[in-house]
Amino acid sequence: MGSKSGLSREQLEAVSQVEPFAPGLFDDRTLACLAYADAMTIGDVSDAEFSRVQQLLTAEEIVELTAVVAWENASARFNRALRVESQGLWS
Repeated sequence: MGSKSGLSREQLEAVSQVEPFAPGLFDDRTLACLAYADAMTIGDVSDAEFSRVQQLLTAEEIVELTAVVAWENASARFNRALRVESQGLWS
């Protein structure tokens, strides 16, 4: 899906890495979204992280980003709990 959206292989592989990403690989908007998604997944979104996305995204985009990340996190937890194996889509 990412490659169909115009992401390079380098960008797709970098997303799975721990920050910091290679300089210049992503723009500020994308980095803010990735940090926000990580914060949602790992713990809680800080005021600073939320402020950062507010500066770069519209309210509608923030809602959409939040919904997608929440859905993916819920799906992952659901699958883990039920021992659903990976479909091998990322290989």
